[in-house]
Amino acid sequence: MIPGVTGLVTAVRELPPESTQQAVGYPSLFLLVALGALVPVVPTGAIVSSAAVVAFHQSSPFSLLHVFLAAASAAFLGDTALYWLGQRGVRSRNGSRWLAALRSRVTPERLAHAQERLDTHQVSVLVLSRLVPAGRIPVMLACLLARMPLRRFARGDVAACLAWAATYQLIGVLGGSLFPEPWQGVLAAVGLTVLVSAVPTLWRRLRGTGATSGPGHREGSPGASGQHREGSPGASGHEHP
Repeated sequence: MIPGVTGLVTAVRELPPESTQQAVGYPSLFLLVALGALVPVVPTGAIVSSAAVVAFHQSSPFSLLHVFLAAASAAFLGDTALYWLGQRGVRSRNGSRWLAALRSRVTPERLAHAQERLDTHQVSVLVLSRLVPAGRIPVMLACLLARMPLRRFARGDVAACLAWAATYQLIGVLGGSLFPEPWQGVLAAVGLTVLVSAVPTLWRRLRGTGATSGPGHREGSPGASGQHREGSPGASGHEHP
């Protein structure tokens, strides 16, 4: 074997488990979060929380900081890449498959609501959209249809990604602090992120059920039908936080 390769293999074998976890974990975290931001079917919130649990149990004082930076930067990279691809579809007469994919994930009611919030709150709505499960894509599509420049979107998305990474890291730290073993904390963190993701959908469904069954409901009224559609399974979105 080549001497240089032999030395590298020996060095890797002699690395303590924590160093090995960091060498593999941070790049993996970055790639998974970036992929999840670009293709919104990966549960990135659970990934960040799980990584925070593992970092919480490590001895390095900077482990949690590295998780935060990796998650936030990957989310920002994925968001801006997806927005850039969507812009190409908006500018093209024939559209694009990326823009079509974004449209397919948003009902007309949710898009109209996102456009209204964008008109009222401007770029600041991006921060809330990142924190609300399945809220990122409707607001991003509203920004695309409003032809918001990429630079302006990126400025708002920086704060959104930082807030998102901090929120799901805190969920992981909470799960890690409750249990002595990392795997127990990971299960708790994943359970919390699933619960956070499910609550808005359940709330919309309950609101829709209450509107259709309430004494003041009139079949075919715009408010009732809008609430019912927003609470339907198709309207809940396929994006993970």
